[in-house]
Amino acid sequence: MVKIVITENEAGQRLDRFLKKYLRNAPLSYIYKAIRKDVKVNGRRVGIDAPVAVGDEIAIYISDGEAAAFRARRTGHKAKRQFGIAYEDDSILIAEKPLGLLTHGDSAEKKNTLANQVAGYLAERGEYRPGDGATFSPSPVNRLDRNTTGLVVFGKSYAALQDLNLMIRERRFIRKFYLTIVKGEMRGDLLLKDLMRKDRESNMVEIVGGGQRPGDAGEDARMMETAARVMESAGGYSLVEIELITGRTHQIRAQMAEAGFPVIGDPKYGDRRENAGIAASYGLCTQFLHAHRLVFGDCEGRLAYLKGLEVVAPLPDGMERIRAAMFGGRQGRSREGRAGREANKGGAGLCGRSGR
Repeated sequence: MVKIVITENEAGQRLDRFLKKYLRNAPLSYIYKAIRKDVKVNGRRVGIDAPVAVGDEIAIYISDGEAAAFRARRTGHKAKRQFGIAYEDDSILIAEKPLGLLTHGDSAEKKNTLANQVAGYLAERGEYRPGDGATFSPSPVNRLDRNTTGLVVFGKSYAALQDLNLMIRERRFIRKFYLTIVKGEMRGDLLLKDLMRKDRESNMVEIVGGGQRPGDAGEDARMMETAARVMESAGGYSLVEIELITGRTHQIRAQMAEAGFPVIGDPKYGDRRENAGIAASYGLCTQFLHAHRLVFGDCEGRLAYLKGLEVVAPLPDGMERIRAAMFGGRQGRSREGRAGREANKGGAGLCGRSGR
């Protein structure tokens, strides 16, 4: 028999979802059968959707060896820290992701990711002990492509992660702004509404209609909405601040290209001839896209104290040099929070890595 005592970092989730995380290598059929026959919560059988609370004792009537086989191996997070810190408190951490680093792991890279680096950082500070919790690990609630830089929000506890995920889904709680340089001189602001489909094989988005209802373009069509505010225009380019109203794959890159203002350096949706010139002139051969500002609105519950917080990550030095060469001057750095910008110094790596 295996006994587990629920902590704050596991409480509040359904029993089946907890066990799926705890016995990560077990098939779903095994999990559901175990709940019916081999699992008790505080000495009694409960349904698969029963919530688990702090202090609950879960007994799983299987051998230690069987449990060990189903448990995912927890390895130390040894990846060298590359991220900066724009904001941190007891509940959340907002990281500044550098160019070329994955937010989560994929089939080609599982170790050196932003999520693992943040977990390692918190473990070194004693705020996260990988071996203590049954299922929880600090996790991001938003994701940036490998070659998009900027702000990524992490929950440092299960409760904070729950609240942040809700705030991201509801949209009205956290406003997300990006900086980009596009080809073409924008003469006014844009509000873009398009229907899209994602081609999973090519990992690209196809625009299938603008201003329609999703059902009009097929069941798999999703609405994208983006607000673009021009900040500077000169020499055939525009510096633009983008606000994501929705959050779809490659949304900014696909919609700005569809509107006639492709992001410079973008290998998937950009202008190839233009990108070749940009690479020759500035050494940039991936998209110029930076998640630079988060504004917290009417936050509720345990994270109500975040209301009114604005966190800013200035452009990495390499991107800032391109911006200054095109438009002159230097961007302001209003309300950066507590920044740690070690990863963004020097401007190296402006070609990023392919595949994202």
